[in-house]
Amino acid sequence: MNQYDIDEEVGHKAGGEFEREPVPQSKLKGWKSFLGMYAGEHAAGTEFMIGPLFLTAGVSAFDLIIGLLLGNLLAVLSWRFLTAKIAVENRLTLYYQLEKICGKKLVIGYNLANGILFCFLAGSMITVSATAVGIPFNMEMPKLTDTMPNGMTWVIIVLILGTVISLIASKGYDTVSKAANWMSPVIVLAFVACGVVALNQLGVKSFTDFWNIWGEGSEPFPGQIKYTFWHVVIWSWFANAAMHIGMSDLSVFRFAKKPSAGWTTAAGMYVGHYMAWIAAALLYAVYLKSPEAQGFLSNGEAPPVAPGPLANNAIGIFGIIAVVLAGWTTANPTIYRAGLAFQAIIPKVSTFWVTIIAGTVATIAGLFPAFAMKLLGFVALYGFILSPFGAIIVFEHFFHDKAGIVKNYAEVANIKFNNSVFLAWGISFGLFYFISIKFDVFLSFVTLPAWLLCGILFLILSKKYQQKT
Repeated sequence: MNQYDIDEEVGHKAGGEFEREPVPQSKLKGWKSFLGMYAGEHAAGTEFMIGPLFLTAGVSAFDLIIGLLLGNLLAVLSWRFLTAKIAVENRLTLYYQLEKICGKKLVIGYNLANGILFCFLAGSMITVSATAVGIPFNMEMPKLTDTMPNGMTWVIIVLILGTVISLIASKGYDTVSKAANWMSPVIVLAFVACGVVALNQLGVKSFTDFWNIWGEGSEPFPGQIKYTFWHVVIWSWFANAAMHIGMSDLSVFRFAKKPSAGWTTAAGMYVGHYMAWIAAALLYAVYLKSPEAQGFLSNGEAPPVAPGPLANNAIGIFGIIAVVLAGWTTANPTIYRAGLAFQAIIPKVSTFWVTIIAGTVATIAGLFPAFAMKLLGFVALYGFILSPFGAIIVFEHFFHDKAGIVKNYAEVANIKFNNSVFLAWGISFGLFYFISIKFDVFLSFVTLPAWLLCGILFLILSKKYQQKT
């Protein structure tokens, strides 16, 4: 999911070599080095939540199947023609590239936002794992509309999981990366198995039967918004907005020999964000036919989305293990990355302690089911906040000559805080967030306009500011 993952894959630990210099030719890797990473990284704990949540939004068969096909293609194209292209031409990490443009003090603000959002994402994955661990204890599963912990059993399980995950993450990236690499194939296999078993349980004998599972769609469940075709397309395109148009994966593709390595992201999008999402949705479709789910619906309540019981219903103990591992393999490196983001702000604190701090925040977040149950909305917000910083890099890279501005101005002028960057981000974020709230516009719909406005404002403000100075 993030820049630190590839460092181990290609032989360099995060925080190690080439952080503040271009990657040399001798260390470049071919496309195969990226294929497995993206396939494994995007078939993880989040997928167990996102697939069912689409059903709670009342999607139709066409909206889900064709919408995801198109949205994920747009994501792959963004990685290939923006992220990978710029990464290969500059060969710098996101953070160093931002520092050159924005200045060190402004990058601290970016790191803080990045770290906090990572913690919330990790917390939602602790929630996912807890739904599996709680099965042997007959734990009451959180409902779709729950925001607060629903009992002491839930609290104890989340605290134990969070503690274990945080301690393992604090051991360093070697431990995190090796464990995730071993677990990823198991998780992908589990998604395939869940999908096959769910199809059998639903009595699917033909493609028509498969299509009819969602049919023309339905009304959204209580507390959810209705997803149309364009909701699915735009949301799936920007589910990883921070990584592609937000340029976070510059740090991944700086090791690529050619920009064409960006096509390997298709493995993640169509194994994880297509096959796994649909497989997880099928699990929920099976559950919705159960007497328990029908009881919730008849009372006007939304049936719970609990990945543990859903996977257990399909493939038994293997499903429980897969959900625990999927949540673990997402939460663990995410906590580690959050720790690194915090360490950039407080460099004198050791990696161990910043990781423990991040893990503590993530564990507290995991106590509140809302982060997982509202994952579609959270992911949209995450991309909306961070992706405009990528527009700064993109617009400077492609248009600095035409706009007549100095490239890497903070570095050239030796400034710590580039006001042009901050104003461009602040205006674009503030304007479109206000539009989203005031006029009830789906947040992912305004992500691209905010991104474009931020890039354009950056060029205009930079030209004016640089002319004055």
